Amino acid sequence: MTRKPAEDSTKFAPVLAARGLTKRFGGVLAIDHLDLEVAQGEILGLIGPNGSGKTTFFNVVTGIYGADSGSVTFGGADITQASPQAVYHAGISRTFQRSRLSLPLSIFDNIMIGNHKRLNQRLWFNLIRRDAFKREYESSFHEARALVEVFDPPLANRMFEAVVGLPMIDRRRIEICRALISQPKLLLLDEPSAGMTHDETTQLMNDILEVRDRIPGLTIVIVEHEMGVIERSTDRCVVLNFGRKISEGTFTKIAADRQVQEAYLGLQ
Repeated sequence: MTRKPAEDSTKFAPVLAARGLTKRFGGVLAIDHLDLEVAQGEILGLIGPNGSGKTTFFNVVTGIYGADSGSVTFGGADITQASPQAVYHAGISRTFQRSRLSLPLSIFDNIMIGNHKRLNQRLWFNLIRRDAFKREYESSFHEARALVEVFDPPLANRMFEAVVGLPMIDRRRIEICRALISQPKLLLLDEPSAGMTHDETTQLMNDILEVRDRIPGLTIVIVEHEMGVIERSTDRCVVLNFGRKISEGTFTKIAADRQVQEAYLGLQ
């Protein structure tokens, strides 16, 4: 699939904004007064060498870590000290660099773990109102299956198969579907190609671009080390080094930045 030309992100209001964001771990400054905006509907690439603060930024945004100073706003609301549950309910979903799937569970069960905010979990509803429960179950199944079908139609025919026997690319697809089932406004992808071959990475990026095209307004921030992925799939990039933003712009612009080349590519 060929990447569509990027739309002008300035016509969108920022959906996520960090201002002076700082996070320390003892004497280590993991995020150093970071200013960063993500426009609604864009795919932003967040890149940098190992230890540059990319995953820490995701963890602060999603409430896993609290910020030491600065602020994070989402849709204009301050979420700087919000809990992970509150961030999830606000409309932010994410994947992790290491797989968080429950391997003995089925594809469907794993996806539905990400949908608990939309499910009626009251005891009366689940035990007494069986017809309503059945309708909700069927609706959830069809929604989950439709998501999987975007990624891989044959996989959508195996919804009750245990995840443990699936290859890494299918596990990554399921993790992204689990993040999407809650209908987020912002999707954070932390190294989705980790553990995959070049061909599998290309397939997964095609899938992600297809998802973005099918869900108008969905905003994606992707942490990735494969520069071919970043070049092909992003509208704009932010480069971090030692927790600081050292460059920002299109992939062509940041790839030509000498500071980026020195920090990321090891040039002297």
